[in-house]
Amino acid sequence: MQSQDVAQRPAPPSPAGPVVDVEQAEAALVEHYPRLVRLAYLVLPPGLGRSRRVLTAHALTQRALPRNRTPSPVIPAQSTGRDGDPGYALVRLQVLRTALEAGLPLKAKAWPKRAQLPPLLPHVWGLKLFPRSGGADELALDQRLSTLSGPARAAYALRGLERLTDDEVCEVLAAAGVADPEGAVLEAGGIPAQYGLLDSPEFDPCSLQARPTDLMRRRQHLKAALAAGAALLVCGALLGLPGEGWGPEGAAAPPYAQNPAAQAALDPAKLTRVPPTAWRSSARTDFSVWPARGDRTGDKALLRRALAVWARPGETVQVSATPGTPSGGPAGPPQLLYAGTVDAARVVILHDGLRIVRYAEPKDGTQGAALDFARVDGAGRAGASAVVLGRSDGNVRYLTAPWVRKAGERDLMKPGSGAMNLTLTGGVAAPLASPALRSGPCTSWNVLQVTDGGGTRLLTDLGELVPARLTAGRPGSPGEVSGAAALHTWQPFACSLGTMRSAGVRSVNAWAFNEQPLPDASGSAAWVCTRAETWRGGGARVLAQFHTPGGAYGAAAAQAENVPACGARDPHVLAGVLWKSKAGDWYLLAAGSRKTASVRATGGVNGAARGSLLTVPAEQGAQAQLKGSLKDGRSLRGLR
Repeated sequence: MQSQDVAQRPAPPSPAGPVVDVEQAEAALVEHYPRLVRLAYLVLPPGLGRSRRVLTAHALTQRALPRNRTPSPVIPAQSTGRDGDPGYALVRLQVLRTALEAGLPLKAKAWPKRAQLPPLLPHVWGLKLFPRSGGADELALDQRLSTLSGPARAAYALRGLERLTDDEVCEVLAAAGVADPEGAVLEAGGIPAQYGLLDSPEFDPCSLQARPTDLMRRRQHLKAALAAGAALLVCGALLGLPGEGWGPEGAAAPPYAQNPAAQAALDPAKLTRVPPTAWRSSARTDFSVWPARGDRTGDKALLRRALAVWARPGETVQVSATPGTPSGGPAGPPQLLYAGTVDAARVVILHDGLRIVRYAEPKDGTQGAALDFARVDGAGRAGASAVVLGRSDGNVRYLTAPWVRKAGERDLMKPGSGAMNLTLTGGVAAPLASPALRSGPCTSWNVLQVTDGGGTRLLTDLGELVPARLTAGRPGSPGEVSGAAALHTWQPFACSLGTMRSAGVRSVNAWAFNEQPLPDASGSAAWVCTRAETWRGGGARVLAQFHTPGGAYGAAAAQAENVPACGARDPHVLAGVLWKSKAGDWYLLAAGSRKTASVRATGGVNGAARGSLLTVPAEQGAQAQLKGSLKDGRSLRGLR
């Protein structure tokens, strides 16, 4: 191995002998430069490749001068160097030493020597340089030299180029740090002495040919370098962003990609602003005709932050979205509905035709921005009556539609009580108690009552941006909950709305589909089904509820999801419940909608009846399956 032939540290020169200063060494190097470069080229390991051997040979030769102007001693064996020039002997020794070091293998635990690394200078971009090709003899000699160790190649070159004797070769190799000079000389003797070939162009690194490098690979490397440079510029810009407080884009994440549409969507100046009276003459009456309201509609910094966070919410932003609502950035400039201060936050409400987006940041400038999404596609006049501005201290505050003339608060569980008026200021209603924020027993359910040119309707907060509309009546033609009958229908079932929180509910209809006399002659029970429709279309929730006389609350008898029952497509419903009389007897009570022709129970309870009602004695805990048929012959399955 070469690492065994060359010592790690060269032996220090003897202080005896002539002394060479740097000017003398430079003169010798310039005069004999071609021979020194050829010597370095021959000693360097062939595994480097011809092009790199050429550049390395020139680099090692150019670095052979003493590092300072202090005179350097020359050992006596070298003083008879090229034509007796001690300067040449000194430079030749340094070239030989560094060429041998360049052939040493790199070690993981050792710091590499400078000669072992690719040369910085000279360096040629886009070209490969190599000596001119010789004949077959030169090629054969180069192949034989490649089988020798570095010290053996050095011995062969010193014999052939420098015409040194074996003893002189051993002295020079020993001075260059070779551990076994005699062994190197013996190894070099195994190669035929074709020394005249060493002067051929095959081994001349000063007479060169040039060829281009791999053009396709060079193009790929250039593209990669440009991409890396762009990435470094982006990273540098990101590192310069402020880490705290509200910067130009607030809590938004870094901009990774940009395009003209995305840029336009982030420009506050391009927000759509609807005139205050546009809704009066528009063919549509929905969120698209809401004007921009609030005391900060001109705050471009706030609007810019809201748009940026919408497009790129950062890690500190609390993001929520109702089921089925995409939370991606806007496709273009959205419509501004509101920008202002609400309680302890600055709030921006935006609409992009599909979604309502609420951005809120603390008024005191601390961290903690929030971003909420709600789907509102297909909203009409009733569905676009109000939007939640904020919730705090158990209250909710709404922004009402421009066509809303009056707002009030009503307890759904107290139909006989009137509605308490809520002040409207610029469309913002005074706060009212929110049932969505309440915990503990359900003793009241406060809803928003709005009045416009089309009548009065009720809206309830279910923990989302857009309140759900409450209706009552037969599916397909429900009415507003404004009259006494509709209010009394909802009274026992108001608390069941709590099961529909955060489900993307658009509207909830209550339909009293039947009444059933109780078997203990204590009156008649009401059967009501409530169906919650969602903005996304799917995920509708149906509850069949049972309410006995004198009871404050209705009991959920059956429930289902994603079924057409109790809806406009299929208004029929069948449900049953185990009921205990005051005497302690248990009964299976079942009821279908009015067009039910027969009802039958199987399983833990067996019984059948013509018509829409079934009453069968039962045991506590019994399980039964219900089936029925409609008057037109179609079958009807009971909700479970």
